[in-house]
Amino acid sequence: MTERSASRAVDVVIGRRPEPVHTVGVYAYEGMAPFELGVVVEVFGLARPELAGLLASPWYGLKVCADEPGRPLNALGGFALTARHGLDELAAADTVIVVGVANTFSGEVPAGLVAALRTAHERGARIVSICSGAFALAATGLLDGREATTHWRYAELLRQRYPAVRVNPDVLYVDHGDLLTSAGSAAGIDLCLHLVRRDHGAKVANTVARRFVVPPHRDGGQAQFIEAAVAPVAEEEDGIAASMRWALEHLGSPLTLSLLARAARMSDRSYLRHFTARNGTSPMRWVVTQRIAASLPLLESLDGTVEEIAAAVGFESAATYRHHFGRTMRTSPTAYRRSFGTGVAQ
Repeated sequence: MTERSASRAVDVVIGRRPEPVHTVGVYAYEGMAPFELGVVVEVFGLARPELAGLLASPWYGLKVCADEPGRPLNALGGFALTARHGLDELAAADTVIVVGVANTFSGEVPAGLVAALRTAHERGARIVSICSGAFALAATGLLDGREATTHWRYAELLRQRYPAVRVNPDVLYVDHGDLLTSAGSAAGIDLCLHLVRRDHGAKVANTVARRFVVPPHRDGGQAQFIEAAVAPVAEEEDGIAASMRWALEHLGSPLTLSLLARAARMSDRSYLRHFTARNGTSPMRWVVTQRIAASLPLLESLDGTVEEIAAAVGFESAATYRHHFGRTMRTSPTAYRRSFGTGVAQ
């Protein structure tokens, strides 16, 4: 008997009902690209021994679902996979994730998938899309009048096909609480970690990100399309990386563009250009995002007031901290603390 099943058996013996597991249903289909599905499996489907002692509620239960469970689905790359669960299980999940749709430019969204998404939403489930999965959410009508995003390559097509949807091609993800959409591929990692952060807090999300070997938090409003992914000169690229490491070590101190450029041994103008090309955001916006991320564990632990936390992570005032926190997290520090804190907020 596993440790988890033994624990649940003890709950039954002493009369406690075991806490229900939050189920995640992900939709698989013929001709799919495996990366986005792999992201969902990696985040929600793996055993997480590294989270022992950190979780206040059980980890997720993952179900891979398809229109015809048990029928092999050919994936890009020359292999096939078989989903054990059908659309009924997808509609019954607590979080439903659509990682893409077949034939984005010419295909129709399957009626069974549309019905399952509507049923799940009516039940109160959280509906999520990655990349072209936004077309499936749009087909339900649930995104009408709301902002949504998708891979920049598909943004104009999504806007034309579903004019009632307010398409924003310039962000990594959009969170409406019940409906969440993200851009392509790597942005799916950001959104999945965002879901973990919402459900289990920043410390758990950071631990999962560390195992993933990715940054723990990228602002959902960060640009998804970077003009030049690699700086032209390796020495300058190393300087930028050094400046970022230096900034993370000095988040509580005043940081300016000139100080960061000096740490990179570059001029202000050259540093701004190469940093933005490499990271898809400006240096000071990146600093703000890192300061917000550093403040999350402090809010959760309830160590200090909001004013003290703002000062500890380098904001000039609590008002400035609240402003940037609201833009980044779409809630206030106090509301975040109320949701994720481990004691009585100060």
